[in-house]
Amino acid sequence: MIPKVFKEVIDLGDGREISIETGKLAKQAHGSVVVQSGKCMLLCTVVSNYKQADVDFLPLTVDYREKFAAAGRYPGGFFKREARPSDGEVLTMRLVDRVLRPLFPKDYHSETQVMIQLMSHDDDVMPDAMAGLAASAAIQLSDFPFECPISEARVGRVNGEFIINPTRSQLEESDIDMMIGASADSVMMVEGEMDEISEEEMTEAIKFAHEAIKVQCAAQVKLAEAFGKKDVREYEPERTDEDLAKKVHDMAYDKVYAVAKAGSSKHERSAAFAEIKEEIKASFSEEEQEDFGGLISKYYSKAEKAAVRDLTLNEGLRLDGRKTTDIRPIWCEVDYLPSTHGSSIFTRGETQALATVTLGTSREANQIDMPSYEGEERFYLHYNFPPFSTGEARPIRGTSRREVGHGNLAQRALKGMVPDDCPYTVRVVSEILESNGSSSMATVCAGTMAMMDAGVQLKKPVSGIAMGLISDADSGKYAVLSDILGDEDHLGDMDFKVTGTADGITACQMDIKVKGLSYEILVNALKQARDGRLHILGKITDTIDTPNQDVKEHAPTMISRRIPNEFIGALIGPGGKVIQEMQKETETTIVINEDPVTEEGIVEILGVGKKGIDAVMAKIDSLLFKPQVGSIYEVKVIKMLDFGAVVEYTEAPGNEVLLHVSELAWERTENVSDVVNMGDVFDVKYFGIDSRTRKEKVSRKAILPKPEGYVARPPRDDKRSGGRDNRGRDNRGRDNRRDDRKPREEKKED
Repeated sequence: MIPKVFKEVIDLGDGREISIETGKLAKQAHGSVVVQSGKCMLLCTVVSNYKQADVDFLPLTVDYREKFAAAGRYPGGFFKREARPSDGEVLTMRLVDRVLRPLFPKDYHSETQVMIQLMSHDDDVMPDAMAGLAASAAIQLSDFPFECPISEARVGRVNGEFIINPTRSQLEESDIDMMIGASADSVMMVEGEMDEISEEEMTEAIKFAHEAIKVQCAAQVKLAEAFGKKDVREYEPERTDEDLAKKVHDMAYDKVYAVAKAGSSKHERSAAFAEIKEEIKASFSEEEQEDFGGLISKYYSKAEKAAVRDLTLNEGLRLDGRKTTDIRPIWCEVDYLPSTHGSSIFTRGETQALATVTLGTSREANQIDMPSYEGEERFYLHYNFPPFSTGEARPIRGTSRREVGHGNLAQRALKGMVPDDCPYTVRVVSEILESNGSSSMATVCAGTMAMMDAGVQLKKPVSGIAMGLISDADSGKYAVLSDILGDEDHLGDMDFKVTGTADGITACQMDIKVKGLSYEILVNALKQARDGRLHILGKITDTIDTPNQDVKEHAPTMISRRIPNEFIGALIGPGGKVIQEMQKETETTIVINEDPVTEEGIVEILGVGKKGIDAVMAKIDSLLFKPQVGSIYEVKVIKMLDFGAVVEYTEAPGNEVLLHVSELAWERTENVSDVVNMGDVFDVKYFGIDSRTRKEKVSRKAILPKPEGYVARPPRDDKRSGGRDNRGRDNRGRDNRRDDRKPREEKKED
């Protein structure tokens, strides 16, 4: 029996459509949809356990995977099976998770899994832009307690025109690449990269995407109504006690307010807050603590959050004593590590990043192999967040999703400033050594300085800042916080990170936690962020104002050279023999690629010290050397033969030619050694290809004066009797011998 299928179509306004379909696949999931645009199809399923987990948070897992079969490809590697998620898949998971998580009730603790799978790929459709739509649509068909439908959309701008969900080719021409997540009435998440745009332009892009998202949310509502909206499941809510909440609030608020106003350091403040919490717990009997222990901690946290927020809104003061616009003290240093190609330290307050730069050839490019995209990155950044940076001890189990996300944000912030003609593959690694807010932005600042220290000719330096927002809907008060602390990130209404040059924004990441945030507040926050960003940029340029003109002595120098396609094989040699010997002799790394357009060979030479690189360049010059007919060249004798001398062009070592004995001198030469010897250097004239020998011809005598009375030998008469032309088969009697064979052949047959 064919199942009944329900479908809604979203018009993107330019001839493209997105369809949402349910009823055909994965019907045992609590909700499932297929989202399709062109030939791209995503299957999303959602399941949530009916029993609450014994935790105090939402155990939500968002999983996004791209199947290689979707693009008609095999997975790379030895095991032909999809394994751990790629960085690209992890980034998509994070984008969806950040929008979904806040819309579940705070007391909903059932294990929930959202699985999104790319089942069919289309080169003209970027699937990550539809992942949020698929996740929300599947949840709308379930019985989960979920506040409202959301969606995500990518916005680009080509020739001044905004585009929703641009193709990859359009994105390459775009000066904006932003993902926006929102409900019908509120923007909730923004992340992307830009080509030095203004705060107003960024806001216009967000508005444009939000209008498209409203249409996508309406389509989800229609689909759920047609399918049959399920009743929201009942679940066991968290235990509450209003009297206890008021009691804890009254006991904690004033004490917390006083500690918050003292402007102490992170560890002092944390210790003081912990002491207040323990005092409050101690005021309850053992029976009460056993019965209300979890609630006491919960209500204390609420009181602490309220006190800190009120301090900022009422007095404009923050936990560390700063005003809302103040930036923490900054100190920077470059060239800290003696053996790296570039290094820097960026310290802002209690956040510290140590960045290193490594320079390499195209062989070190980061290879991206996903079903939806294949390519390479010649600039990439890795971010590491060890537990000691926050004074913790915990096991390290590979790279976390957070580390992937923070590293990607910093990479997007910086990559537009790496010049297109940079010959190197550049890898930046940021080690977070201390953390109390905005370590990803510290990474941007440290990465900028480390690349400038390494001699990477950045177009402009880039800085970054993390901003926060505290607002009160009832009073209308709000405060935008520059350079937020970790605690302020937790208690605020918005966390947004902005990076850029002195001329505009290069990347951003925002998580907005309040409904209906006005665009006026957003623009004001972005402008305050610009002031803070420029202040930090000044600290960076005070430390290093321009990129070093040369790489360090111990760092490799890169030189690129183009050679005609026909010379690639000669440079590599049989089985790679020539290039391998050259690398060994010159202590360089040589990489040869082919230009897909011109089909020229692109030779990359990487080496420490000028001598080895010069030797490789000389070899290439020698390989490309083409003598011109009629020109005179200096040569050196490298081999003596009975019938001449083998000479090589001194300006192109390795290019050899035979100087025949007859071209040594005008006089008759009996022995080659009578005229030249091994190692002799002299000039010869180049005559091109000899029509008789079909070989290159050079002559020494042609540039020497003729001796007095010289008489040229008469040319050989090839028509003489017995000459070469008369030594054919007829004269040798071969045809007669052939006739003689016939009787023998016939006799043999008999």
